[in-house]
Amino acid sequence: MSAVYIALGSNLGDREENLKTALKKLEEKGLEIIKVSSFFETEPYGVKNQPMFLNAACGVKTNLPPEGLLKLLLSIEQEMGRKRCRRWGERNIDLDLLFYDDIVLNTQDLILPHPDLQNRDFVLAPLMEIAPDFLHPVLKKTIKEIKNDMQNKGDFHGKN
Repeated sequence: MSAVYIALGSNLGDREENLKTALKKLEEKGLEIIKVSSFFETEPYGVKNQPMFLNAACGVKTNLPPEGLLKLLLSIEQEMGRKRCRRWGERNIDLDLLFYDDIVLNTQDLILPHPDLQNRDFVLAPLMEIAPDFLHPVLKKTIKEIKNDMQNKGDFHGKN
């Protein structure tokens, strides 16, 4: 089984219920949820004129390969009625694959680790709760070190 970290976000409808439903669907689809962070209310990223987000992260175990897991995450978003209207726009659910073991991958459909997570406090804050010592396979820093670097620079997005 592979260790995977997934970011969850919602800013439409009942945000908390959307995150809980997504977590339930992950389990129903055969993923073993190991840890779930607290829910963090955060500013929108990229497009500012939209509702506040509720974000979380979870650690799961799976036998699916990375591309298969991505397809599963996208199918859950579709099942939950996600509409992609504009980049960084509103969404009832967003599921992002952050890390898959220590795999580094760059294909047309999937980049691992997630290419911009080190600049997003709305990803790092929940991840810090559940995996502070996880080593980023490209940056060669733990989540705690990356979060500390971000705070020291003061140039991060999605501050909560």
